Amino acid sequence: MDAALIAVMGTLLGVVATHWFQGRAAERTAALARTEQLRQERIATYSAFAGAVVDYRLSQNDRWFKARIEPGSEEAEESRFASYRQRTAARQALFRVQLVCDDARVRGLAESAFETTHCLHEATDEADRARRSDEAKEALDRFVAAAAPGVR
Repeated sequence: MDAALIAVMGTLLGVVATHWFQGRAAERTAALARTEQLRQERIATYSAFAGAVVDYRLSQNDRWFKARIEPGSEEAEESRFASYRQRTAARQALFRVQLVCDDARVRGLAESAFETTHCLHEATDEADRARRSDEAKEALDRFVAAAAPGVR
């Protein structure tokens, strides 16, 4: 009788231990899956933001050149409206970065990249435009450099 009781107790203890270890393994697996999903989401979001800011910078440069060549022309106006569309796309991408990024420094660098690009069309001459364009590119590079470790 004692042997049977010991066998039953041993079996129950084994079942409880197995259940506990499997539960912990399942929790770890779920946590790893969530972490990987967030990493993938950040890669996609940060890449989309960088692409949107590059497009916005190009449209701001185009807007500046066309406004200098023929102010008020149809081409200059279309370029201005195209820059508005690009600004909207870049701002939407910035909002997505703000939603998925938990690092205040990276969020700040994203905002800086957007704002630096936004001011590009206000350049007073070619040298100022080139300087502002370089600053916008450097601001985006700082964002990418800061965001990269979070997605590795």
